[in-house]
Amino acid sequence: MGNKKLLKKILIGLSAIGPGLFLIGYNIGTGSVTTMAKVGAEHGMTLTWTLVLSCVFTYILMVAYGKTTLVTGKTAMFNIKNNFTYGKVLAIYIIIALIIGEILALMGIFGIVADLLQEGSRLLWGGTGFSTFWITLILVVALYILLWKGYYQTFEKILTFFVILMALSFITVFFMVKPSISAIISGLVPSIPDKPGSFLLIAAIAGTTCSAAVFIMRSTVVAEKGWTIKNLKNEKKDAAVSASMMFFLSIVIMAVSAGTLHVMGMNLTNTVEMISLFEPIGGKIAAFILILGIVGAGISTVFPIILIAPWLISDYTGKERNIHSPMYRILGLIGVLFGFGMQFIDTTPPLLMVFSQAFQALILPAVAIPVFILINRKSLMNKHVAGSGMNIGLIAVILFSLLTAYLAVVNFF
Repeated sequence: MGNKKLLKKILIGLSAIGPGLFLIGYNIGTGSVTTMAKVGAEHGMTLTWTLVLSCVFTYILMVAYGKTTLVTGKTAMFNIKNNFTYGKVLAIYIIIALIIGEILALMGIFGIVADLLQEGSRLLWGGTGFSTFWITLILVVALYILLWKGYYQTFEKILTFFVILMALSFITVFFMVKPSISAIISGLVPSIPDKPGSFLLIAAIAGTTCSAAVFIMRSTVVAEKGWTIKNLKNEKKDAAVSASMMFFLSIVIMAVSAGTLHVMGMNLTNTVEMISLFEPIGGKIAAFILILGIVGAGISTVFPIILIAPWLISDYTGKERNIHSPMYRILGLIGVLFGFGMQFIDTTPPLLMVFSQAFQALILPAVAIPVFILINRKSLMNKHVAGSGMNIGLIAVILFSLLTAYLAVVNFF
């Protein structure tokens, strides 16, 4: 009876932070896993400062976008479109940029998940493992069936499961491989490594953690939850839990890689290589748990990505978000079909993922600046305009977004 009461309390607690779990599932996906593992392997913990700032700024923007939605009753794209002189142009730019970034990420995610499931089947049954094409086909069909039949609450429950699976998997592997704590601590001093690609990884950390898409999605999932201004405390608590878990999971992944691969002088160019490198350290059990964690991270990310295009269009037009409508089903189908992208592109999924995360950093200023203006507009927010603390935080976010966007541009061009 005691266990049932405890389980009930946990479930009630999780339901209270639904939007946060949804965004953790979206944000801590294979892009984060790949980026954090690559950063840890190549630079140890020297870029932890970037992760800390990204998570703090993620919390600030989550609260800002959530509060704006609670007060106005309108979602992000709708507010941006209707409250600026060139709001339509800005909103369309954000929509197009986000969709391009998410398509790139989606292809990388399916590539990584298919490679890992192939490696898992190879470890279990030997040989070369199952074909990545057939694995991708099964995933595409299964995910589209869930999309066809599902609704927001269903996705929230599925994501909750995968977020918990992902968290437990990485925490378990952390203790199994026993990374060098001294190596982790000694690398916490902030610095920028003097190595090729360092700026790109800094932009990727910012892009995968302080992701522009997260804040646009934030307003939508808060609206889906049915919250109003009376739920402002819940919204802040939810944002704090979400940002804290993003930091915790990201730092665990980085630490595992830094305390093992970095200490041994090994780089990470392929996610499957990470599994094969961890196998001699933690055995096959660690390898399987790691596969489960990364696959869970990938699948938890796919659901929001598939929904992002129709959600953004509904957001922009102010129309009802109906997952059973023809638009959602057609765009959802187009989205999952991009999962086959890695079958035809001559690059590795991790490289594509790092590129897509750095690309996200380019969009961040276009998301941070508008909410700063909106949340300070008295005609829109009434007595709920931002206080001095929020404004200082938002200005810091804007400066950070401009810096990381510049670093991304330097690497792209």
